[in-house]
Amino acid sequence: MTAEANTAADTPARAGGGPGTFVPRPGAAPLPRMIAAQAVLETRMLLRNGEQLLLTVIIPALLLALFSSVDIVDTGEGKAVDFLAPGVLALAVMSTAFTGQAIATGFERRYGVLKRLAVSPLPRWGLMTAKSLSVLVVEVLQVALLTVIALALGWSPHGNPLTVLLLLALGTAAFSGLGLLMAGTLRAEATLAAANLVFLLLLMGGGVVVPLDRFPEAARTVLEFLPIAALSEGLRDVLRDGAGIPWRDLGVLAVWAVAGLGAAGRFFRWE
Repeated sequence: MTAEANTAADTPARAGGGPGTFVPRPGAAPLPRMIAAQAVLETRMLLRNGEQLLLTVIIPALLLALFSSVDIVDTGEGKAVDFLAPGVLALAVMSTAFTGQAIATGFERRYGVLKRLAVSPLPRWGLMTAKSLSVLVVEVLQVALLTVIALALGWSPHGNPLTVLLLLALGTAAFSGLGLLMAGTLRAEATLAAANLVFLLLLMGGGVVVPLDRFPEAARTVLEFLPIAALSEGLRDVLRDGAGIPWRDLGVLAVWAVAGLGAAGRFFRWE
């Protein structure tokens, strides 16, 4: 064998025949692939967390079944389930996108998980995008389950499904931004306490199970601008009353989404 043949045999394979291009080629994966892989991981972690499932699935389902079957709160004219189902759907979005995500991300930050991700090629906004995508997957499962329960209780939904999807998407963006902002700026223990407290306060004062018109006028004026109130009232207008596009509620959710995601992107700390 000649010297040229030995040299050729020892030369690594080259991609495309170009000089200096070796296989495997070092470097980061394409950004969409990194976000997709992180989203899959985040979804698996959410679905395997028993405490999160209690918060995101069991509590909304129990509230829907209990308040629809027992006359505890005066929900006005019509069947109670027609009032409660849209509000519980809004509650499910809040529990996953805000409370659950804030708590999980806060403890990931405390235990150094986010610190390790910070040195990876995945940018900060890419991590937030992956977390939001995982939230959407869980919400699809929530909405499907709660819809089945509500239909079994006699729910008769109306309205345009595309409008409902738009409301849910904007609500998810709004709550996701607020949850990430809380998780990225507060200590994990403070996030745990604050997220659960906000969940309880908005459950009672956000039009989920208690109609907003039961509150004093001054309080109602403030409550109407909360994201949970805008989402629950918007869904109720469409699904119960068969209304068109609830522009006011969509506008409130859009403002919260832009403000929350913008602030999270600006102030989120990896450690």
